[in-house]
Amino acid sequence: MDVNAAVAALAAIAGVCTGVIAMLAFRWSERDQTRPTRTSLHTDAVLPPGVDTVLSVLRSSAVVLDESDSVVKASSAAYALGLVRGGKLAVEPMLNMARDTRRDGEIRQVELDLPRRGTGRGEALAVSARVAPLGSRLVLLLVEDLTEARRIEAVRRDFVANVSHELKTPTGALSLLSEAVMDASDDPEAVTRFAGRMQIEATRLTNLVQELIDLSRVQNDDPLEDSEPVSVDELVAEAIDRSRHTATTKQITMVSGGVADLRVWGSRGQLAAALGNLVENAVNYSPAHTRVGIAARKVAAPGGDLIEIAVTDQGIGIPDKDKERVFERFYRVDPARSRATGGTGLGLAIVKHVAASHGGEVTVWSTEGQGSTFTLRLPEAGSARDRRPASPTPDLMTEPLPAPEVLP
Repeated sequence: MDVNAAVAALAAIAGVCTGVIAMLAFRWSERDQTRPTRTSLHTDAVLPPGVDTVLSVLRSSAVVLDESDSVVKASSAAYALGLVRGGKLAVEPMLNMARDTRRDGEIRQVELDLPRRGTGRGEALAVSARVAPLGSRLVLLLVEDLTEARRIEAVRRDFVANVSHELKTPTGALSLLSEAVMDASDDPEAVTRFAGRMQIEATRLTNLVQELIDLSRVQNDDPLEDSEPVSVDELVAEAIDRSRHTATTKQITMVSGGVADLRVWGSRGQLAAALGNLVENAVNYSPAHTRVGIAARKVAAPGGDLIEIAVTDQGIGIPDKDKERVFERFYRVDPARSRATGGTGLGLAIVKHVAASHGGEVTVWSTEGQGSTFTLRLPEAGSARDRRPASPTPDLMTEPLPAPEVLP
């Protein structure tokens, strides 16, 4: 009996111990579940209410850092710029700014040039970084990409500098020539000679101002607002008539050919200016007793048929190194020859803008000493009404059209 009582007592004690252990394990489990983990400290729950929503709609790249410099939140743009790598802020100057702001609570801003990721070129990424405290423990970093804005500003500065230089040349010449006329008042032959030079410089100045106005107009005006079907035959006839006097003086034959009765969709004034510039350049840069041809045809292309208008000359040609730049503003292959012919360096820039605004393109084929062919491609009137301006179609022909036959 004593043995049985002892066994029962031991069993009772074991049961009580098991119950106590189970209760303690349950309590410990509950406590462990309510304790914050290292992972939970870096979730969106630590952000102040509404901050996550605001960051998601910002244009700027956004990064939120905690007290240990770990990234709590980062926008996709921040990863694209290479600001965040491996959960850490990868730009040391920005990290130092964040630490200083966390220490004293001051808002800081700086502009930096960062190396581009994934490119072998030495181009820099211009950014503006602004750091501010976010609550008591977090720091907010906003980064704005300034690369495109700086590029546009550089283009604007170059344009103003070029315009100033181009305007200074004829105005300076007019000033000197007027002084020469006054000093030679008793020499009729000298006065006549200087007056002729003044007329040339005045014409150059007038042409430059007019082309600046034309360039500004084609950049600011929307050709779709006053678009209409425009006859290619009429555009070609107008372009030939515009350069007829110069061609006659140099004994240059201008001929037209190709498919008749074609129409393009766009602004008649802009299209006439573009084609007129191409024909005028062909005449100006061709030697005497040569030929300038204008031909048109229709070609099939994805998105709708295109009309190609090719202007071919037998002039000096364009070196390979200059072909990509001839459409830049004020760029001249031969500055001395351009000034001799009255060129301003804006004609081809106007052609490029007109072609792009009409959903087309302009290309050049040229061989030094043999001539050049500029091809203007524009949407055909029947398929261009609903066509938006787009980038050039990559599979279109880049070779020149066959030389047109002389019309009887």
